[in-house]
Amino acid sequence: MNRNKFGKVSFEQYKEDCIRELITEDELLKEWETVQLPQRSTLYSAGYDFKAPFDFILRPDDVILIPTGIRCELEHDKFLQIVPRSGLGFKYSIHLENTIGVADSDYQSAKNEGHLMLKMSNRSLDKTRILSIKKGDGIAQGIILEYFLTEDDDLYYKKERIGGFGSTGGING
Repeated sequence: MNRNKFGKVSFEQYKEDCIRELITEDELLKEWETVQLPQRSTLYSAGYDFKAPFDFILRPDDVILIPTGIRCELEHDKFLQIVPRSGLGFKYSIHLENTIGVADSDYQSAKNEGHLMLKMSNRSLDKTRILSIKKGDGIAQGIILEYFLTEDDDLYYKKERIGGFGSTGGING
């Protein structure tokens, strides 16, 4: 039985993660209400398209943090890999700041409700390559993958996730 499922975070979590200026709570609520769950575009698409929850412009050398309003419930042996839409990378040199996003199956129980956030940058050397995204445009894709193997001396399975980015160790984690 397939138990992998996209859903929305609560409005309270979305509001907490939205740090944009000059937006009212009513506007934010309307934005959250229209967040689209990721879907595949065709029968054989590997990735689920993430849509922009609001309009934005990304100029060369700009970086933006996008609260998607989305969470993903995954079976314990699955993870979600998030990458930019290939056309955005090819045409505009758009990157995810963490290169490839990985959301583990236990991320759904993080303090932020497993809110999937996208930090995107425009690394185009051509300063005229300004990306204009409209609400509902595809900006990234998520691919649900299964992992099969763990290391023989794996002892970390007893740890529980508490937070989001960097919460499982590494630099500043």
